[in-house]
Amino acid sequence: MKEKFKNYLNNDYKFDKLTLLGIICLIIVISGIFGWLYEFIFYFFNSGMKHFYWRGGNFLPWINIYAIGAVIIFLLAYKKRKHPIYIFLISIIASGILEYIGGYYMEHFNDVRCWNYDEEILNFGNINGYVCLRSVLIFGISSLLLMYLIVPLCFYLARHMNKKTFLIISYTLCFIFLADELYNLIFTNVFSLPRASSIYKKIGFKYLYF
Repeated sequence: MKEKFKNYLNNDYKFDKLTLLGIICLIIVISGIFGWLYEFIFYFFNSGMKHFYWRGGNFLPWINIYAIGAVIIFLLAYKKRKHPIYIFLISIIASGILEYIGGYYMEHFNDVRCWNYDEEILNFGNINGYVCLRSVLIFGISSLLLMYLIVPLCFYLARHMNKKTFLIISYTLCFIFLADELYNLIFTNVFSLPRASSIYKKIGFKYLYF
């Protein structure tokens, strides 16, 4: 295991474009699920350990901003993977900017407030409710998990699985999650279709956001 990790740090693996896209697809899926799990657990404690909240606006347990952030961090930090402090710091900066821009845009242009750190625990370093020190520190730590666990795992699968099988699995998983996202983000508005949130509320998810 140590030898494989050293190879990841020291060798620049050359993947063809289709395989690299498959790796990015897996990063999108895994990081979006990770973000959902983090928020599912955090908001349980934020509610005084009284209620579990289904976070995000999709049918599947996946949150888009975590996937976007993970891809950005992968592109920014991969070549600096030997330097965890750099990865940690650049991830804090990148995720803070992404979180602020995303929160501001959704509130002022879509009239949706998906998070508000003014109303949450451990909200020190709060900037207009969009960013706080706790959130960017969590994202910084998560970036280390991304670069030293998730990315090496994706590389290992890409190198050792049959290429066709790897591409089918990675593309299909990503397509399913992105189709769910597009349905709830666009199709529900264009065609007046029911969103995941309204359907889940009807079947008993009382503490669903969005």
